[in-house]
Amino acid sequence: MAQEAELLYNTVQWDEIVLQSAGKMAAGPLFEIKCSEEAAVCQLHLPHCEIMDAPLPDGLLSVVHITDDGMSVLESLEITDTHVVVTVPHLSAFGLVRDIVTRFLSNLKLVSGQVLLFLGPPVPETQRQKLNVLLLPRNIPLTEVSPQQQLCKNIQAPSKCKLIKDQSYTAHCPQAIKVQPKKAEFDLDFGPNYHPTFEIRLPTNTPEVTVTVQDERQTEVWQHDVDLMGLPAEDSVPAEDSVPAEQRLSSVRTQFVSRVSDSNLNQLLDKLLERQVINDDEMQSARAKLRADKARHVIDTVRNKGTEASSVLIAALCEVDPHLSRVLKLS
Repeated sequence: MAQEAELLYNTVQWDEIVLQSAGKMAAGPLFEIKCSEEAAVCQLHLPHCEIMDAPLPDGLLSVVHITDDGMSVLESLEITDTHVVVTVPHLSAFGLVRDIVTRFLSNLKLVSGQVLLFLGPPVPETQRQKLNVLLLPRNIPLTEVSPQQQLCKNIQAPSKCKLIKDQSYTAHCPQAIKVQPKKAEFDLDFGPNYHPTFEIRLPTNTPEVTVTVQDERQTEVWQHDVDLMGLPAEDSVPAEDSVPAEQRLSSVRTQFVSRVSDSNLNQLLDKLLERQVINDDEMQSARAKLRADKARHVIDTVRNKGTEASSVLIAALCEVDPHLSRVLKLS
């Protein structure tokens, strides 16, 4: 940053057709970035998952800038052990990509990965609970994965490991009733959905388990003794659906006002008008305001119309901005 400013970002889905036509493949999440003072942002450092034991082949990693006019490749200022650094021309969507031909010729498939663990609530009827194991590239943020593991508790554990793209892995746990699938292939998947690679079924109240991940040669690539005691029980998870929608909006009002982007506010207004939650005068009044005031106008107008209208706004936000709705715990 060259000066203090409000910066908003979220991840959006890659267009695989555009990437393939340019001979590229995703090498990290695609970030949509906005700033109250566009000139305030001078550099971006995008995280990569390459293993820097030796200099990377020229052209392997690059950053693309995606606008309404198309996709352009930015020249890298520096590639560190963890990030690719670029100068920012102007803000929109930025993402890290690999050159398909260069990667194929160099045969680089070993990447820095992570193993994430999420424990589900116990099921009284079966006296079992699930431990989800996710194998992911290192540069997938935990904040993107956690909201998709609803009702599950992230278990903090050393996660770093080395993984090989397209290789099959197995998960092992001596205390498990069942581990499925028997094996799974690791892929460089950068969202928007992050599904468990393995599901480990355990007896309820199991105090500790040992989880091991092995490659095709049965070589251990990751292992950890996992303490399962002292984690929140199922009844400690808030029952969000039991809270009236207008109260849920009230509880996140400040965050909504500070985080929602102007473009998404305009989309929300269109959907609220389409579903007859607001009228033309209310929409025009909101559009005439600056971003923060527009956000206050939208959420306050809808809250004052009651539960049904508030539910429509929540559903529209989940559709327009899935990332923000997860952050606000409205999804």
